[in-house]
Amino acid sequence: LGNLIIVASEQRALTLVGCYFYYIGMDLILLALIAFSKEYCRVQNGKQQRVPVLVYLILAADLVQMALNPVFGHAFTLQEITVYNAPYYLMVPLWGQVFHRIACYGVLGLIMLSYFMLMIRMPKISRERFTVIFLSMLAGSLWQTFYIFSRTPIDRSMIGFALFGVMIFYFSIYYHPVRLLDRLLANIVSDLKVAVFLFGPIGKCIWANEPARKLSGCVGEDYDGAGAALREHFGVLEELPEKTNVEFSLGAGEDARYYKLDRSSIFDENGKKLGFYVNVINCTEEKKKILQELYAAKHDALTGLYTKEYLFQKIRERLQRHELKDYFIAYIDVRNFKIVNDVFGKDFGDQALMQIADWIRKYSDETCIYGRMSGDSFGSCLPKKSFIPHVVEQDLAGFVVKRGSAVHRLVIHIGFCDIGDEDQDVSILFDRAHLALSSIKDDFKTHVAFYDRKLRERVRWNQEISAQLGDAILKNEIFPYLQPIADREGRIVGAEALARWIHPTHGFMPPGNFIPLFEENGMIADLDRHIWRAACRILADWKETHPELFLSVNVSPRDFYLTDVLTDITGMVEEYAVDPKKLRIEVTETSMMNDTDDRMRILDEFRRRGFILEMDDFGSGYSSLNMLKDMPVDVLKIDMKFLGRSKDESRANTIVKNVIRLSEDLGIMSLTEGVETMDQFHMLAEMGCELFQGYYFAKPVPLAEFEQMLISG
Repeated sequence: LGNLIIVASEQRALTLVGCYFYYIGMDLILLALIAFSKEYCRVQNGKQQRVPVLVYLILAADLVQMALNPVFGHAFTLQEITVYNAPYYLMVPLWGQVFHRIACYGVLGLIMLSYFMLMIRMPKISRERFTVIFLSMLAGSLWQTFYIFSRTPIDRSMIGFALFGVMIFYFSIYYHPVRLLDRLLANIVSDLKVAVFLFGPIGKCIWANEPARKLSGCVGEDYDGAGAALREHFGVLEELPEKTNVEFSLGAGEDARYYKLDRSSIFDENGKKLGFYVNVINCTEEKKKILQELYAAKHDALTGLYTKEYLFQKIRERLQRHELKDYFIAYIDVRNFKIVNDVFGKDFGDQALMQIADWIRKYSDETCIYGRMSGDSFGSCLPKKSFIPHVVEQDLAGFVVKRGSAVHRLVIHIGFCDIGDEDQDVSILFDRAHLALSSIKDDFKTHVAFYDRKLRERVRWNQEISAQLGDAILKNEIFPYLQPIADREGRIVGAEALARWIHPTHGFMPPGNFIPLFEENGMIADLDRHIWRAACRILADWKETHPELFLSVNVSPRDFYLTDVLTDITGMVEEYAVDPKKLRIEVTETSMMNDTDDRMRILDEFRRRGFILEMDDFGSGYSSLNMLKDMPVDVLKIDMKFLGRSKDESRANTIVKNVIRLSEDLGIMSLTEGVETMDQFHMLAEMGCELFQGYYFAKPVPLAEFEQMLISG
């Protein structure tokens, strides 16, 4: 604006106004250029450019001194000349004008230096912008300098300022280095590990990067061959959905390769389709890692067989599809496998398990499903036609594991169960097969057992009786029968309390029908507590009528694990105010085999509290004499069945005689049970036996019948 006024004016005053617009405007342009440069460099470089305060002070001082020129006349004056036959006022510089030029050129030089340094440091994609800005400022300043020193009347450098200003505006805001970007993007795509194929509108491959050419097996710029190879591998590309990710596999087994293929169309700004691109990612390593993890989740690490969970899943799926008609479920168990590990070591045990797994594979085909159930047990689902009993028995009879010099014969039992049409619960099927093993658990010659109707009935019976125990105790359907114990004169001095069950449906149930079951499932503790309490109640009633009699009650080996025997029995004795000597505690020798120290401590405490302890089944264990040495017992019970095991009767009698004498020497009373004849009674009495029990005197009878025996003598 100032320059236009100067050029157009023919009057001194108006020209003077134009000069002030010109010089003060130059300072304002520099301030605007500083503000623009700070913001632009921050956006492009990510860093804020710091402007020294001195720069602002210099420009401010220049503005002030130029504004005071009308007062002091120190900056410039005007000289009238003729240009193109018209008056023209030319500026004559004074010292203030010199300061103005130094200030403006100095500030501009600092700005240009900043752009020059950034131009050097910036990456190539941004360097063009800074170069254009720097060169525009340089050209404008050189044009202006030429005008100053040439003393040309009319300043045409303003045209350059306008042109360069437009260039700076365009290059700083709108310009994009398309060719450079194209090369940059091409380099990026070329360096990607992803194979990239570009196809034209008619589906012809027009470009492929290096991984794409390698994948397609093409050399150089044979893009047609690359596209053809891609179609050969992955089919018709045009039929793939837009913007989709499809997985493909090439090859099989260890040589298999896995790819993810991504296809998307390319459109111009008007929406016209230009073609499409295909990205192919080689995800073989990632896919194989996932497959390995899936395999590890479904297969046992040692044997390579299915895990229990996956075995159940596979069988369940086929059950739901009704594909297991005429199939067996097999439960395979290794007997005493812990001993194998303890004696031969874990490596030998692992070798044994792998050999069993190989044996299962040998007898299985693609119709079989098999896996490892737990540490030493396996499971299988196999067609009935695949099972040949005599072959399996023959194999298992001589199943030997060898590792180095170590050799061991494994005892393997297999339980089978049929799969019925209604069966859907896999765990129940395996439970049945496992239950079949109970019929041969102590048989080392038979290796195969079947879950049949007899076993099914036994399971049903066990479930029924176990469920009824609680009600039977509450309703007193279970109560003690008493079997008399006599002395040498044949007088009844006490009795053993034995549990009997009068069932409302099944009538009188022999103890063999429920005692072993309750021993196995742990419910024996509830039964024994009921008999202990009943015995205390009887003794409390006898305090007036038969104070001299005692009762013996049995303590099961499981009672020591499932209840506090000492607290329970002493609590009942105190509750009924019974003399502890009248309630004798009968334990078996085998119950002392485990946790011996703890059991001995409990028995010692019983004796300290006044109870009499009896050892039952003496001679049934392997260390009877050793146990007798340590056990704090008062009565030793000898079973007549022990004598019946010997073919040499005289030798058996000699052993019994010496056992009785040994108990006498130890201060332990002897009691022989199972006495069935008078001859046995007299013989044992002559040997020194003190107490007797057996059918010779009486079988176990109800309380009322026992008391009647006492009255009748």
